[in-house]
Amino acid sequence: MSETSRRNFIAATGAGAAAGAVALTTGAAASVARPRPDAAKDRVVAVVENHRSSELRLLVGEREIVVHDRDLVNRILNAAGGQ
Repeated sequence: MSETSRRNFIAATGAGAAAGAVALTTGAAASVARPRPDAAKDRVVAVVENHRSSELRLLVGEREIVVHDRDLVNRILNAAGGQ
């Protein structure tokens, strides 16, 4: 699968789930956090490749941003549930 079509597939199938997971995980923090002027305006897809890692990949438009935040990874995985 080409990189472009793979990203489109991930975006189409995972955007709703990722947005829902992030919304569920932020809870009380959502009322405190305020978007900065430079916050993303494009679709954002969060990818956790290794559940034991603190690494989170954010696909924002055509960019990929790597973030290391164990707490955020745990909150996303908890919200996503599964096995």
